[in-house]
Amino acid sequence: MELHFDAVFYYVSDLDRAIQFYSNVLGFKLVSRDMVARFEVDGVLFEVVPTDQGSKLQGDGNARLCLRVEDMQGALDQLRRHGIRTSEAHSKPGGALASFSDPDNNEICLWQYASARPS
Repeated sequence: MELHFDAVFYYVSDLDRAIQFYSNVLGFKLVSRDMVARFEVDGVLFEVVPTDQGSKLQGDGNARLCLRVEDMQGALDQLRRHGIRTSEAHSKPGGALASFSDPDNNEICLWQYASARPS
């Protein structure tokens, strides 16, 4: 069996609203749209998949979309200017972590390394 990485995805209730959020607020590049919307994020395919099943939204699983930033406070300030509620940055071993949610309450994390990113 040969496995290949395909994509990371979140379920959303409104595809158009999700596209606006991920394109306009986060600056992700929309690469295609049909039944789902696909974005390219640093060479990784990220998809938003519409569903009308509320149980699939706001999952309590362990996976999160985590975005690396160089300036945590600047990133938080920019999100807040867009009206996005964020957590405060918390110091963790190796860096700082903060979070916010998309319009469907999918958690998105921000991570700033304390020093150069490990190889």
